[in-house]
Amino acid sequence: MPILEARDLHTVRTVLWTDEADCAATAQALAGNASLRTACIELHGTLGAGKTSFVRHLLRALDVVGAIKSPTYAVMEPYALPGLSIWHFVFYRFDDPQEFEDAGFREVFASTGLKLVEWPERAAGLLPPCDLRIEIAMVDAPLIDTDSDDTRRQVTFQAETPLGLTLLP
Repeated sequence: MPILEARDLHTVRTVLWTDEADCAATAQALAGNASLRTACIELHGTLGAGKTSFVRHLLRALDVVGAIKSPTYAVMEPYALPGLSIWHFVFYRFDDPQEFEDAGFREVFASTGLKLVEWPERAAGLLPPCDLRIEIAMVDAPLIDTDSDDTRRQVTFQAETPLGLTLLP
């Protein structure tokens, strides 16, 4: 994974994913970081940018077995591993922040474990500070030397806390 830019090597890293293998490799590396077990990670990007794909790769790298589905309609999917609780949230369909309170998510966020949050802006003001913010943006240029119409991804990792610093790639 080539590094595109490093505005502040202590808080921000930007990489280029040229294909799905780069996404999987980033997820695998992150899964090997012990600090991940208590992190809150926000994933930002447009529809189809690859947020859920990254989460799937990360969950597989953490040894989640069985179906890994997007919680677009359910809003939250929990995963229990030996010694690790994981929650994957997709707030895309939130229309009212009160839905966060009504669903009891404040208690989930207060508990120990990994929280992966897509579309966090839909629950703005209700979420605790995240440790790591991941912004995935499609790069319009097609992959080099291929006939594919797929696009590359520019991925920016921003640490928001000291724990987030330990998670930067």
